[in-house]
Amino acid sequence: MDTALTRLVGVRHPVVQTGMGWVAGPRLVSATANAGGLGILASATMTFAELEHAIRETRSRTTNPFGVNLRADAHDAAERVDLLIREQVRVASFALAPKPELITRLKAAGIVVIPSVGAARHARKVADWGADAVLVQGNEGGGHTGGIATTLLLPAVVDAVDLPVIAAGGFFDGRGLAAALCYGAAGIAMGTRFLLTRESPVPDAVKQRYLAHDLNGTVVTHKVDGLPHRVLRTELVDRLEHNGNLRGLLRALANARRFRRLTGQPWTTLIREGFALRHNKKLSWAQTIMAANTPMLLRAGLVQGDPAAGVLASGQVVGLLDDLPTCAQLIERLVAEAEEVLRRNNPG
Repeated sequence: MDTALTRLVGVRHPVVQTGMGWVAGPRLVSATANAGGLGILASATMTFAELEHAIRETRSRTTNPFGVNLRADAHDAAERVDLLIREQVRVASFALAPKPELITRLKAAGIVVIPSVGAARHARKVADWGADAVLVQGNEGGGHTGGIATTLLLPAVVDAVDLPVIAAGGFFDGRGLAAALCYGAAGIAMGTRFLLTRESPVPDAVKQRYLAHDLNGTVVTHKVDGLPHRVLRTELVDRLEHNGNLRGLLRALANARRFRRLTGQPWTTLIREGFALRHNKKLSWAQTIMAANTPMLLRAGLVQGDPAAGVLASGQVVGLLDDLPTCAQLIERLVAEAEEVLRRNNPG
């Protein structure tokens, strides 16, 4: 399928696998790339050395383009940009708007820059700064999410910028891809659907827990890290929802210590990133401390396979999924369905 996204990035199909922390590693990303989509490595939960190794391992598994998702507010964001330039990674995606100078450096090196945005005004801002495309996620999506549905947010962003727009939030099949293209998008991005593939590193028992949920199986909670976060409904999430704020803050501080040990980062680095997070997202100090929960609670659920001790980020679309295809089967099926839908509705 030929769209502005496939031409910009150099992939065969306008399908993006999002950079999910603890999930989007070399195996999943390379499988997506080999199937003709755009796979995105998740670097926020990787040390610099781990990211360097992941890029090289991904390249050893595929000759097709892939990307890396970066935290614009990370203490070593500039060094990670240097790494992407040195390794000639095709795409740099950002969960937060990167500084204009980072966009300029990446573009000068021939790297495609795709920030994620949650509003039309954010899309206009990064377009003015030189972004090549934007990814917009509606409320249906998993993880950190906003309050506007994809069906409203997507056309607002498409109308706001003259850039390829990638739609995320609620997509899982070819009908969704066809609908997104009709809205004016250049492609779709999926997280939960790719999490539930055979190449995903999530433990099989956890995948089965996902598949057991229906359309009411997710909840948007503020008790994970102080920000709206869509996750599976579990007993742990129910407990978090009923815990007092003091208990949540104490747990967050303990998780910050564990994350520091896991990554080897000094306290000064974590504190500096906390200041940046508080400034960029306009958080209270309590919310900033709560943000320490996210990586460790997700790791417990998605890596260690212990939903009783961790949370499982998920889009609402989980209620419509009932299989674990390979990435190749998923993308081939999705594109064939989209082409059939478009043919059926445009017979001329």
